[in-house]
Amino acid sequence: MTLHPMGIELLQLILLPLLAPAFAGWVKIVKCRMQGRTAPGILQPYRDIRRLFNKDVVLADNASWIFRVTPYLAFGVTLMTAGIIPLISVDLPLAATADIIALVMLFAIVRFFTALAGMDIGTAFGGMGSSREMMISSLAEPAMLMAIFTVSLASSSTSLPQMVSVMANGHFMIRPSLAFSLIAFILIALAETGRIPVDNPATHLELTMIHEAMILEYSGRYLALIEWAGMMKLMVFFSLGIAAFLPWGIAGSGEPLSLLLRGLYFVAKLAVGGVVMVLIETGLAKMRIFRLPEYLGSAFLLATLGMIAFFILE
Repeated sequence: MTLHPMGIELLQLILLPLLAPAFAGWVKIVKCRMQGRTAPGILQPYRDIRRLFNKDVVLADNASWIFRVTPYLAFGVTLMTAGIIPLISVDLPLAATADIIALVMLFAIVRFFTALAGMDIGTAFGGMGSSREMMISSLAEPAMLMAIFTVSLASSSTSLPQMVSVMANGHFMIRPSLAFSLIAFILIALAETGRIPVDNPATHLELTMIHEAMILEYSGRYLALIEWAGMMKLMVFFSLGIAAFLPWGIAGSGEPLSLLLRGLYFVAKLAVGGVVMVLIETGLAKMRIFRLPEYLGSAFLLATLGMIAFFILE
């Protein structure tokens, strides 16, 4: 028995929101262990989301429709990325309508509306966080495109399923261009997901907040959706890195047993990736905001070097 491609698509759309809180909980557990602190359970993010859904929503009197729509839009658009990125299969009907450029645009849509929602209430912290977020995105998005374009050049396509199929079927080798692009992608992923050294998801110090400053006025189910979308975005970036640079174990048949094995393989790669990210975070300190252009500029430079190395050496 072979699962229909649309069934695999729906399976991925279900898999992302179900696994994202567990992955965020795993990252928190590893980080607490590395720092010698008592770690919460891996199911704690699920409890936090449920608690927020049970709380009442408190809205400011001057909140517009942008403030109310943004949580649903952030959750829905982030969920949509699961239909483009191959998690357990490359046989995705929705992936034919979008590529890596469209994926970056989806991230940009979420960031744009989140920044608008941060400024909508008119608080100082919301405006500060929005301006910082836009500054980071203006440097991170070009670097991300450059890093992924190097992989797309090696596979002659900007379609993620095509990239996975080509790179996983014997055409992958140790290349300097991919090494530069992988390092650049890791630097960008830390910035895009609000991790150290760019941002600290655990802080509530007003002068250091970036993402948290934009969502300070949210509560109840609105905050639950935004937090859930943030967890999914973290998993999406890891999934994108796996699809682009570690594509083994994704392409295959649509048989249920094969899909189960690929799902377990995907979870194992996520677990290892979470440990690697924690090792990077614990070895670095939070950067000053004025140092971030240098950090993201270095990522763009590495991505550019990867593309130049591809044309020169290959």
